[in-house]
Amino acid sequence: MDAADLDSETYARVLRDLARVNRWTFTAHPALAFLRKATKDAASFTLLDVGFGHGDLLRAIARWAQKQGIEARLVGVDINPGSEAIARSATPADLDIDFRTGDYADQPESFDYIVSSQVTHHMSEAQLTAFLHHMNSRARCGWLINDLHRHRFAYYGFPWLARAMGVHRIVREDGQLSIARSFRKKDWLEILSDAGIAAERIDIVRRFPFRLSVECRM
Repeated sequence: MDAADLDSETYARVLRDLARVNRWTFTAHPALAFLRKATKDAASFTLLDVGFGHGDLLRAIARWAQKQGIEARLVGVDINPGSEAIARSATPADLDIDFRTGDYADQPESFDYIVSSQVTHHMSEAQLTAFLHHMNSRARCGWLINDLHRHRFAYYGFPWLARAMGVHRIVREDGQLSIARSFRKKDWLEILSDAGIAAERIDIVRRFPFRLSVECRM
């Protein structure tokens, strides 16, 4: 789905179908669980979502913050220029979300929280290390990486779920490849150690279904 020659109509269909899969597999729940703890008793917070895609995670966070009476300034950045218009069109006017096209490292401001969902398995080792260092230096209150948990059942089971849902072939094939490229807890411990990230501030939490959350609270 990251192919440069993918036409805009197909890309929009792929993002819509991926958002459907995300809803059925509770992809937003790890971020909401993290924010419930991290923002307890807070009246407001700022947050950057890296690699927002269809914007579904930010919409879930915005709705949750509204229900809690929390003022949330939400920004999403995605490197793919096709994502911004798609996410904006899928977002109701009452949800104040700033969708941007570009690189996370080029955003001028700092945020209370930086999050990403199912993004880091697409990164090279050097890119992931740089991302960890960026979050550690620019997130004032904490950061979250929510990604897939590499597991045999998820790898062989996802194509069946994707076919049952009738999603685009790219979602089905990319999803299985993403599971194969994702991490286990021991991988994250090694990645964090190699990056020089202090382990005492990190929790690695398994989330249903087949997710691993790497959570840091400053």
